[in-house]
Amino acid sequence: MRHLLAAIVMMGAVLCAPASAQDAATIRIGVLQYGTVNWELDVIERHGLDEANGFDLQTLDLASNQATTVALQAGEVDMIVSDWLWVSRQRGRGEPYTFAPFSSSVGAIMVPPDSDISDLGDLAGKTIAVAGGPLDKGWLLLRALAERDHGVDLTRDAEPVFGAPPLLTEMARNGEVDAVLNYWHYGARLEAEGFRRLIGANDAAMALGAKGPISAIGWTFSEEWANDNSALVKRFFEASNAAKRILATSDEEWETLRPLTGAADHATLHALRDRFREGIPARPLSEEREDTETIYALLARIGGEELVGPATTMADGTFWSALTDGS
Repeated sequence: MRHLLAAIVMMGAVLCAPASAQDAATIRIGVLQYGTVNWELDVIERHGLDEANGFDLQTLDLASNQATTVALQAGEVDMIVSDWLWVSRQRGRGEPYTFAPFSSSVGAIMVPPDSDISDLGDLAGKTIAVAGGPLDKGWLLLRALAERDHGVDLTRDAEPVFGAPPLLTEMARNGEVDAVLNYWHYGARLEAEGFRRLIGANDAAMALGAKGPISAIGWTFSEEWANDNSALVKRFFEASNAAKRILATSDEEWETLRPLTGAADHATLHALRDRFREGIPARPLSEEREDTETIYALLARIGGEELVGPATTMADGTFWSALTDGS
């Protein structure tokens, strides 16, 4: 396995034709202190993928998603991880932010192992804990699918409870709710404890028109900055992709990452590993962009202006135009 890791790292370094040490530039990334993005960034730094690709990686720990977007807008960081809804909305306001896929790992509705809930229709009359609020993308998609396939309005026929992810997880463990829709890594932890995955948000998206999984989150940055530093940004993506290859193939790497993941046992670590790997983007960018536009239009109809702003279609340039299939 060590030989395989060495080969992966060397391949990443050769493919990207790294800049010389004196040409190295800094890329500043704003991250949530305990966010899953840190796992990939840790791999980049420990394996020297930043140095091999001619840049110096610096991270700034921030307290919330809102804090990351504020830091990006203030110029305190060069990149954050956000979603294409935020990017498209900003572009509609004339702010030139853009997006590159990071992960299609998304939340899923989880139910206890002994639950009699077998499909979305069975959620009628049940209490559902939902992270992210009433305008969460996954919640809107699952609502649309329940309405279409089962004639169930989950906002009327069920009892949604909104709250912070850790609180909702504890409510599910304590049997205070019948089902929980939480961010993917919270769902993976429940999965390791025996909870059953009912349906994921990407499953709903594909049932509603997407041809494959789409990235819920991605690297987000100023288009002007990226165009002015396109070689540097592409070298960063080479390092990111090399780190993903390591995470996709090395179980030993996940043991090293265990402290960062907070996994207390093998079952939890393996669930986090498998769901992370499941979300590594593998589709042609053109196909993913097309599917994202389809789902954006659907979300605009469901969530309205409160979710997407005045635009009913995804703004041109939401995906960084310099990226092509295979980037």
